[in-house]
Amino acid sequence: MATYVLLSSLTDEGRKTVKHRPERIQEVNREIESWGAKVTAQYAVLGNYDFVNIVEAPDNETIARVSLELGARGTIQIVSLPAFPIEQFISQLAKSRDN
Repeated sequence: MATYVLLSSLTDEGRKTVKHRPERIQEVNREIESWGAKVTAQYAVLGNYDFVNIVEAPDNETIARVSLELGARGTIQIVSLPAFPIEQFISQLAKSRDN
């Protein structure tokens, strides 16, 4: 499974939903699982984004669907970033240096 970082910002409608039904966040996590991805870590943050989610998915297409399905509701805007372990990054740099 690939790892993705989802940076999300609530819209006005999304803020109303979370304020009145905070459990909705966990319901959405279950929906994400039904689309083939899994939230492995989730943080509420301060600043330009409201939440940072670490998500595993089999491929870019799956995470694109998650972002589209959630964004189409009008309650959230999402930036999806593929991520990989730093060890893998260093290994790739070492390989390219040796070539």
